[in-house]
Order: sequence, then structure tokens, then C-alpha cells
Amino acid sequence: MKVLFYIVFSVVAIFCGTDAFAAELLSAGDTAWVMVSTALVLLMLPGLALFYAGMVRSKNVLSTVMMSFMAMGVIAIEWVVLGYSGAFGGMGGPLFGGFDQLMLSGIGPASLSGTIPTYSFVAFQGMFAIITPALISGAVVERMKFGVYTLFILLWSIIVYNPVAHWVWGEGGWLLEHGALDFAGGTVIHISSGASALAVIWVLGKRRGFLKEAFVPHSLPMTLTGAGLLWFGWFGFNAGSALAANGTAAMALLSTNTASAAGLLGWLIAEKIKFGKPSALGAASGCVAGLVAITPGAGFVTPAWAIPVGFVGGVICFYAVCMKTRLGYDDALDVIGIHGVGGFWGAIITGVVATVGTGSLMTGDTRQFVVQIVGAVAVAVYAFIVTYVICRILDAVFGLRVSSADELNGLDHSEHGEGAYNI
Repeated sequence: MKVLFYIVFSVVAIFCGTDAFAAELLSAGDTAWVMVSTALVLLMLPGLALFYAGMVRSKNVLSTVMMSFMAMGVIAIEWVVLGYSGAFGGMGGPLFGGFDQLMLSGIGPASLSGTIPTYSFVAFQGMFAIITPALISGAVVERMKFGVYTLFILLWSIIVYNPVAHWVWGEGGWLLEHGALDFAGGTVIHISSGASALAVIWVLGKRRGFLKEAFVPHSLPMTLTGAGLLWFGWFGFNAGSALAANGTAAMALLSTNTASAAGLLGWLIAEKIKFGKPSALGAASGCVAGLVAITPGAGFVTPAWAIPVGFVGGVICFYAVCMKTRLGYDDALDVIGIHGVGGFWGAIITGVVATVGTGSLMTGDTRQFVVQIVGAVAVAVYAFIVTYVICRILDAVFGLRVSSADELNGLDHSEHGEGAYNI
């Protein structure tokens, strides 16, 4: 009976067109879930803006928020024009997706990626492309020219993000072909942004008064609100990466929530031991550290294993952030310590404890562990070197930094002609 059905269905499809096949393969539930997840990831941008803005001084609140919002404007266009093709096009090789789908050429309403419309997949992946350069902004706030930052994130997305996304997720990408695991972007997003942040501040230099005066966050409630929005939006980030409303998405959602809670506790315990008191800023940073740590393995790591992944991630990221004063680099809002180090930890530990649908050291798969290390190192090195070159060129042509007077007075007025608080 089933064979007869497919024969009849095939005949209908021949006379009615390929939309009949599309109707058979399309899942309304999967499509709805991915579209909701897309919206959840986009919500992370305002969440990130608040998370960052609360940690800067009041004279730089708007400039910090604008860096996240500008990524929403610039990269959303870049992704449709050439970003998606560079990351997921099918005419490239192991390093780049090609130019066959510029302006989403060849994609229409009936096009499918698995059980969802390709347009849904493009939109979902576009949110990842948007938030990644916005993460870098946390390292450069309070001293980088807004116009140059805008040009930087455009160039960075084209030259760094799109190729790396293809390596890990695109058809024929060399890391994908070698079996590297990155369920939702630990390597593509967090390692690349962390390594790139280090390269940018290497060229940009330190803020005036760094290590000589206290840079006190002006609104920790704002930062906590932003962290809460990030936690909420991260369910779309990780669970949405299943690209289906299924058990993998459910596990990824629960593992994400568990790891975030564990990261919060790990950070606060480490902070209590070192400084004697757990802080609100530590709670916000710890939950994000846990989220970063679980991201590459969210669909491969059980909720039980998410506890040590997140907890240790929180502890490691705390001590990584503490190292910046000792090493003397001015990562203003801890992008390197949380996203770079946390993403690296997540990628490596995924090769140790992943047991769902793949192998790891726990199952005797040594090769998977090695592949995870190779992928993490390769992305970090590539992102750092290329970002450094981009910044050197931009600095030589335009100058990366605002003037000393503008930095002293605050970037809200010097770069945007506005103030956050007109009291």
C-alpha cells in the first residue's frame, strides 16, 4: 500500500511540479520552531547591548548599545547579499562556500533545507552572523571610532566569519569533513570572536587610565537584565540549532539551561574564594560563561554532563578574566576571558563527554578529541591573524581610536551627539 502511495504521489508530482514534494517534506512544526528560535536569537542583540552597556561608564552607554545595534543593521544586509553564499554556498571548496548564491540566487519559497524552508535556515543562520561581531565590541568599547567599527565588522564578517562558518557547517567545509563537532557555534562564534577581540585590542591599545583608575560599571541592574535576556534567547541559539522540533532540540534546551545555572554557581564560588564576596556582576558573567561552554556540545552532551561543563566553564572563565590585569591587556568587557576561553573549553570538553549521536574520549574515540583541538586552534589562529591585518590597515587609513579629548568626555556625545541620561 505504501509503495502504491509513492507511485501515485510521484505521478502527481510530475504533472503538478516539485511543490508536491516540498509539501511532503516540509514540517510545519520544525519550521515554526526554527522561526521562533530565529526571533529568540535576534532578541539576544538587545540583551547583549544591555549586558555590555551596564558595565561601562555612563558617558559611553549609548555608544556601547549602538555597536550592537549597528551589527543588526549592517550584517543583516551583508548576509543576504553575500554572507550566506560565502558560508553555505555549494560551489566553493573546503575553505569557502563560493559565490553561486549571491543575493540568495536560486532560493525561493519552495526551496527546502531538510524539513524547513531554506529562507528559514538563511534567517536563522543570519542571526548567528549578526551577533558574532557584536560580541567583539565588548573588548573595544569606550575608545573605538564608531564609523571605523562599522567598517570593521563588515570586513570581518566577510573575511573571517563567513569562511569559518563554512569550515565548520558548510557542505564540503574542511572541519566538517574531518568530523569536528560544533552544534551551535562554540568554535564559529565564540572562539572566533574571542581571538579576534585580542587582535583588535592589540592594535587599538588600552583605555586612558587603565590599571590606574577604577572603571566602575554604571548600572549593574542593566547588566543583569541583559544577562537574563541572553539566557532566554540562548534557548533559540542552542535548541534551535537542531533545526527541528524534536528530542535533540529538547535535550539541547535542557542542557543549555543546566550549564548556565552551573556556570553561574561556579563563577560565584570561585569569586567568593578569591575575593570574599559573590557579586552581581559575577552572577551575570557566570551564567553567560556557562552558556558559552555548552554551546558547541548542546546537542551532543546530556543534561547531567552539562553540569560539570558549565560549572568548570564558570570557574575557568573567572580566572581567565582575572588574568587580564596581571597580563595588562585591556579587554574592557571580558570578551576574551568569557567567549574566547569559554568557547575553547566548550569545544575541547565536547570531545571528552559527548555521547549522544557521536563519539568522544568517554566512548574511546580519541580521534574526535584530537579533531576538536585542531578545529579550535585553527579557528583561533586564523581569526587572530586576519583580524590583526584588517585592524592594521584600518588604523593606517582611518585611525581606530577617538581623540584623547573625546575619550575623556565620552563617546556618547563625541560619536553620536546624544546623552543617555538627560537629568
